[in-house]
Amino acid sequence: MRTGVTEVEVEGQDGPAGVFAGRTEPGHWCSVYQTAVAALLALAALLTGASPAAAGDRPGFPAFSSRSPVVAVQGAAATSQPLATQVALDVLKAGGSAVDAAIAANATLGLMEPTGNGVGGDLFALVWDPRTGKLYGLNASGTAPRGQTLAQLKEKLRARSGGAEPKALPAVGSFTVTVPGAVGGWFALHERFGRLPMEEVLSPAIGYARDGFPVSPMIADLWAMNFRRFERNAAHIEERGNAAATYLIDGRTPRAGEIFRNPDLAETLNLIAQGGADAFYRGPVARAVDAYMKRIGGPLRYEDFAAYRPEWVEPVSTNYRGYDVWQIPANTQGIIVLEMLNILEGFDLKAMGFDSADRLHVMTEAKKLAFADRARYLGDPAMAPVPVQGLIDKGYAAQRRALIDMSRAAPAEVDPGKPIFERTDTIYLTVADKDGMMVSLIQSNYAGMGSGLVPDGLGFMLQNRGAQFSLDARHPNAYAPGKRPFHTIIPGFVTQGGKPWLSFGVMGGAMQPQGQVQVLSNIIDFGMDVQTAGDAPRWRHIGGPDPGNADEGAPNTLFLEHGYSDKTIAELRKRGHVIKVGGEDVGGYQAILRTEDGVYWAASEMRKDGQAGGY
Repeated sequence: MRTGVTEVEVEGQDGPAGVFAGRTEPGHWCSVYQTAVAALLALAALLTGASPAAAGDRPGFPAFSSRSPVVAVQGAAATSQPLATQVALDVLKAGGSAVDAAIAANATLGLMEPTGNGVGGDLFALVWDPRTGKLYGLNASGTAPRGQTLAQLKEKLRARSGGAEPKALPAVGSFTVTVPGAVGGWFALHERFGRLPMEEVLSPAIGYARDGFPVSPMIADLWAMNFRRFERNAAHIEERGNAAATYLIDGRTPRAGEIFRNPDLAETLNLIAQGGADAFYRGPVARAVDAYMKRIGGPLRYEDFAAYRPEWVEPVSTNYRGYDVWQIPANTQGIIVLEMLNILEGFDLKAMGFDSADRLHVMTEAKKLAFADRARYLGDPAMAPVPVQGLIDKGYAAQRRALIDMSRAAPAEVDPGKPIFERTDTIYLTVADKDGMMVSLIQSNYAGMGSGLVPDGLGFMLQNRGAQFSLDARHPNAYAPGKRPFHTIIPGFVTQGGKPWLSFGVMGGAMQPQGQVQVLSNIIDFGMDVQTAGDAPRWRHIGGPDPGNADEGAPNTLFLEHGYSDKTIAELRKRGHVIKVGGEDVGGYQAILRTEDGVYWAASEMRKDGQAGGY
C-alpha cells in the first residue's frame, strides 16, 4: 500500500471559517459536542467539496475528519506507533513525568519505527515546566567528525567518483554520519525533569527488543522502501552486512504483523540504562563505533563521541493572532515557521475560506519567500552568524509580504531578503502529565533509516544527517570539523497568555514548516479541533534552493491532497501554479492541546500508524 509516500526523504467550496460553533476561543471545545448537528453538517458541507462517501460519514464534522480527539485529564500521549503510545501512558501511570514517558516512547519508536529514528540519530525538544512556568528548549544534534576538513572530505569524494568535482555529499555512507545526539538528549532531559530511574524508563523498549513486537503496516511499507533505497545506493555504503543481519528476516524486510526482534539493540539499551550517557559517548558503544569506522574507512572517531554535549537553548517565538508560537532556533529550520506566520498574519485567511485559491496562493507564496531565506541564512550559529531576530521581525515580514502578487505565482527560486544581523523521514511525539508538564519531542536519523551503516553488534543504524551539509565553503551551512549541520526537524509549541496551549509537530523534512503553519491556521483561523486540523487536506510546495543537499525534484510544483475543489485547482493553475493532486508525502502530525480547565485534547496522524491516548 503506497499511501502517497515518496522515496525522497523518509524525510470543497469557500465557506464559513469557523467550522465548529459553541465555543468562545479556538481550541476550547468543552461544549462542542452539544452543538446542533444540523448546523455542523451544513458547515462541513460548505468547507470541502470532497465526497464524504469516500471516507464514511461522521455527522457534524467535515468529510475529511477521521475521528474525534482523545480527551483526558491525568495524562495524554500521541506518537506514530500505537504500542509506543501505550508505553508512554504506562510510564505516566507508574508515576513518571511527561519527560520520562517521552523518553520511553522515543526509545520504543527507535526499535519499532527504525525507518524514522533511533539511538543513532538526533533529537530536539521543547518542555513546558509547570513548576517554573517556563518553556525550555534542548538541542541534541550532533557534530561532524573533528578530524576531517572540508578539503579532505572533497578529496575523498573526488577519489570515489574518479576525479569528478563533488557538488554534494552522497545520501548514505560514512561521509554522512555525524555524532548521534539522541541519547545525550535523553539524559539531559531526564536529569532536569525525570522522576523514574532510567532503568525503568528504558525497560519497555528493552523488553520489546528482546521479546519482539508485530510490525505495523505503514512502517513495514517504509522498511521495504528504505532497503530498496540502500540497494540503489550500494556503491556509497561501505558495509551492508550488519544492516541486513539486524533489520532483515530471512533476507527480506519484515511484513506487516510479523514479529521482529532486535537483541543487539536490547543489549545496547541495557548498557545505556545501566551506564548512562557515558556508556554511549565515552564507554563501550563509542568504542564499538570507533572500531567499526576504522574498519570501513569512515571518519568518525571515539574522540568525537567523547567531546559531545547537548545544549539547552532559549526558544524563539512570534505572536500569531494572539497566540505565541515557539520554536528551537538555528541550526533548525524552526524560525521559518515563525517567518511564514508573520507574513501570513497580514492576510485574512478566515475570510478567504479553507478551500480557496486565495488562501492556498498566499500560503504557497509565503513559503517560497521564507524558504529563500532558509536556503541563504541557516546553519550552525556557533560557526556562522544566523540573523534569527531579523528573520522573525514583523517589519521584515511586511517587506516580504509586499512581494506577493495575488494574481500570479512567483518562480521557485525567489531572492532571499536582507534581514538585520545581530551578534548574539523523522518521528514526532508529544506527552503531557497530570501536573501540567508538556513535552514536544522530535527525533530522526534524517533520510529514512539513515546512513545504511550499523556498527558491529549494536543493533542500530547511524544517521546520515551530514548529507545536509553544503560543500560550498562560503555558505553558513558549509561542512566543517565539529560543526552541526542544518536540521529540518522542529518540535512546535504554542502558549497563550503565558500558559501552555498546544504541543505539536509535523514530521517530514522540508514539509515541516509548511505543515506546522497549515495545522496552526486550521485551528486558529478556521476553528478546527485538534484532530480535524491534522486530518484536513494539506498542500506541499516543492522547489527552490536548499541549505544543503536536498534534491526535491519536480521544481516549483504545488502538490495538493485530494479534497480541494476543481474550481480552486483551476484558479491556482490560472495564476501560474504547477499543480499535482496526490502522490506526495505531506508529513505526519501529533498534538496535545490543553484547555484552561486542565483537560487534554490529543490527536494523531491518520496518514500514519499512530495513536493518541490518555487516561
